[in-house]
Amino acid sequence: MKLNQLSDNKGANKKRKRIGRGPGSGTGKMGGRGIKGQKSRSGVSLNGYEGGQMPLYMRLPKRGFNNINAKTHAVVNLGLLQKFIDEKKLDAKKPITEAVLVESGLVRRVKDGVRILAKGELKAKLDITVSGASKSAIAAVEKAGGKLTVTTAPKAEAAAE
Repeated sequence: MKLNQLSDNKGANKKRKRIGRGPGSGTGKMGGRGIKGQKSRSGVSLNGYEGGQMPLYMRLPKRGFNNINAKTHAVVNLGLLQKFIDEKKLDAKKPITEAVLVESGLVRRVKDGVRILAKGELKAKLDITVSGASKSAIAAVEKAGGKLTVTTAPKAEAAAE
């Protein structure tokens, strides 16, 4: 194949519509804008304006709010923990804390703490200390012979140090 043999796929290129280029083009004379009036002129933006009537976006009620005290946890699933142990990125014999999880690359940043969830299967016996966990995750860790301790938020720990 040579450069002069290359061509685009059929329908990949579409020519732009040239407006106001004579009667033969189909969009000549008024250029598809109708006759006279404000909207036929240039520089008009009437989007959302309803002629002095209360606009729709103001007639509808407000909904929802953003909770400024909401906590955002870094989420870790048990299956992912097991995968990191299998890949030797985490040591199952040492206690696993939030700092260890960040160091291993399993969690990028701690935010308001790390929360363990029960998705996946855990075979290793682990000693985990984190700031949040679901009941099913605690049960799964204990079933595997380990221990999962839920502490307070990490900011309180950082202030104590």
